[in-house]
Amino acid sequence: MSGFRGARYISAEASTRGEWKPGGSKLPGADAYATSKQCNLATVLAFARETPRLRFNAIEPGFAPGTNLGRDAGLFLRLLSKHVLSPLAPLIKYWTNPGTAARVITRILTAESDTTGVYYDEKGRPMRGSAQVHDPAFNARVVAETRALLGTTHG
Repeated sequence: MSGFRGARYISAEASTRGEWKPGGSKLPGADAYATSKQCNLATVLAFARETPRLRFNAIEPGFAPGTNLGRDAGLFLRLLSKHVLSPLAPLIKYWTNPGTAARVITRILTAESDTTGVYYDEKGRPMRGSAQVHDPAFNARVVAETRALLGTTHG
């Protein structure tokens, strides 16, 4: 719906170079964004399996016009997003605004629940991610490659 054709993960190292599998979006940055979200969700699900005594959940906040993500847009579009679209966003499917997203996230974080490994939508309802992010082998690979890459950094 937003122009994403799915994540294009190759490896953690390739991602640091901005390399993705071919066939992705024509929007600049969309493959990077989709791939980062895919890896975030894969990591959450892997951590939930690794450490079941802790809660690891992911929240899809939805499309939120009026945030700083559109900071490179023209002045008219930024003003339209912030003052017209953002207040209307909670009424549109898959859209939200920062205040609504914060309330949903807070409700999930403070819930008296021990559920872990859940992916929530912009309304705070459990949802299903792609088949790939539910593949334990893919999750383990993303986490292992990221840990290995982080182990090579010095600072």
